[in-house]
Amino acid sequence: MTSTFDKFFTFLFYRKSLALFLLLAPLLIWLGVVYLGSLFTLLIQSFFSIDSFSGVIKREFTLESYYDLFRQSTNWDIIIRTTTMAFTVTVVSAIIAFPIAYFMAMNAGPTLKPILYLGVMLPLWSSYLVKVYSWKLIMAKEGILTWCLDQLGLLHLLDVVLAIPVIGGSSLSFSYIGMFLVFVYIWLPYMILPIQASLERIPKSLLEASSDLGGGPSQTFRKVILPLAFPGVVAGSIFTFSLTLGDYIIPTIIGNSSYFIGMAVYTHQGTAGNIPLAAAFSVVPIIIMMVYLSIAKRLGAFDAL
Repeated sequence: MTSTFDKFFTFLFYRKSLALFLLLAPLLIWLGVVYLGSLFTLLIQSFFSIDSFSGVIKREFTLESYYDLFRQSTNWDIIIRTTTMAFTVTVVSAIIAFPIAYFMAMNAGPTLKPILYLGVMLPLWSSYLVKVYSWKLIMAKEGILTWCLDQLGLLHLLDVVLAIPVIGGSSLSFSYIGMFLVFVYIWLPYMILPIQASLERIPKSLLEASSDLGGGPSQTFRKVILPLAFPGVVAGSIFTFSLTLGDYIIPTIIGNSSYFIGMAVYTHQGTAGNIPLAAAFSVVPIIIMMVYLSIAKRLGAFDAL
């Protein structure tokens, strides 16, 4: 048996292309059949329609589901609301993540850097649902955050924030502000790590050359560090934007009853049983992400991944 294996591996050793194909075959089958196959099935379903009387899916090619999707203003509100939240979470995450990543890459020593890595990675090791429900309890009207503000005499500031139209609510756990805070907390590590990796790859010689040529710290940051680290920011934004765009658990647990795309897909597919409309709704974030990824590719984000 050993000689048979030796002959087989010797055979593969001199046929690199065949060995590479055999190594990648399981992954290619998974992507081609399970992932791309499911997306293709989803696309096909979106061109079907549902009988309004019997509720039976009519498997005939039609654009009726897309017509129903885009003719209703409530659906446009859902798309705009979700995209706005994803964009806002991405921008704020980048603003918060860049100083943290910069300190990790440029200033942290060999002892402190592993501790900072652990601090960034540690939230990713806990359950997603546990984190979301924990934040719901923290931001509840009787939660610890309200208690702390009350003890500090700052509860009136929270009331002022919650009184802001549209984004406010009865408490942080039932408002867009609270939902936004949870989104930023959950996805922030996905922004920090790509930025930190891009900053690590900046050659120290470039920083020294900038200093030798008379560039101050602020000028070096604007002219050298920021342009070279920007692809990492865009790479991180791919994660934060796409994950926020498709999430339906956080908007279900945190916030008011306003729908997001993920919640709309879940409702149409489950409660309403309108699979064609749910499939058409699912195509919307796919198109948005295709446009977003094409822009990110032009900005060099894929080189920073």
